[in-house]
Amino acid sequence: MVMKFDRLLHFVILISTWAVTSVSATQAQPARAVGRTHPWYNQTAQPLPNGVVHHGFRSPSMRIDVGYSIYLPPDYWSDSQTRFPVVYWLHGGGGNELTGTHAIVPAADKAIRTGELSPMIIVFVNGGPAWHYDDPATGQLGETALIHELIPLIDQTYRTLADRSHRAIEGMSMGGRATTRAIFKYPEQFCSAAPLAAGFGNEQKAIDAGQHLDNNVFSLAKKYAVRPVPPVRILLVIGTKDFNYSSNLAYMKYLEELRLPFERKVLEGVTHSNKEYYEQLTVATLKFHAESFRLAGKLT
Repeated sequence: MVMKFDRLLHFVILISTWAVTSVSATQAQPARAVGRTHPWYNQTAQPLPNGVVHHGFRSPSMRIDVGYSIYLPPDYWSDSQTRFPVVYWLHGGGGNELTGTHAIVPAADKAIRTGELSPMIIVFVNGGPAWHYDDPATGQLGETALIHELIPLIDQTYRTLADRSHRAIEGMSMGGRATTRAIFKYPEQFCSAAPLAAGFGNEQKAIDAGQHLDNNVFSLAKKYAVRPVPPVRILLVIGTKDFNYSSNLAYMKYLEELRLPFERKVLEGVTHSNKEYYEQLTVATLKFHAESFRLAGKLT
């Protein structure tokens, strides 16, 4: 009876916290559109996978409502004291905070329930129309919203292990670019990164056009390589049929020239598709992060 009361009390506290930090679908206000329409807060068009809920928060920097989806493992509810590591997942072009949940969570939830994967929280991020960049000219601040607003909010709202040794980042396509930028720009925030099908070619095109000259995967990696502290673990994943295949091979060579260590996983026959990537990976990247958490914990 005491155990049931404790769980009920925890549930009430959590719901109360959500009431303060979250916004409902009817309250959510769309952000200004840049080019094509890309709302920062999105309605769920279909039921979310088991363990996933959709919420939002009021961004202090943009003064708009920003959505996020979050997977909480079964252990989160069965043990009210345990804290968990967190993986942040960044979508590609045209995606939002709902993208990736169906490709990733079912396999992750099954692996956690069977003991194949250690329990972890997974947060699905909305990068906005500037695709996880800060674009002050248009008021779209995806980088600020993630690093300075969402991460602190998640740590304050949920039972996380709120340190870099238990925080990882992963993303697909443009989200892979943003994942790579984040790990070299904010190594104090993350111990592990898994960029999938990262659009390094598009990053170079932006540089050639005079954009993001000091905030790109090349200059940030080069700057970090001068003093690679704290150390980060990186797993670059690319499919052989992906249109970003050649640019990923070139970026791997670039990191080798900088003498920055990384692991690679090449997926035979995989095209540029969340579904295809995770059908072959299942929980391989999440296992990589789990190992990173274990190793980083030994160093702290």
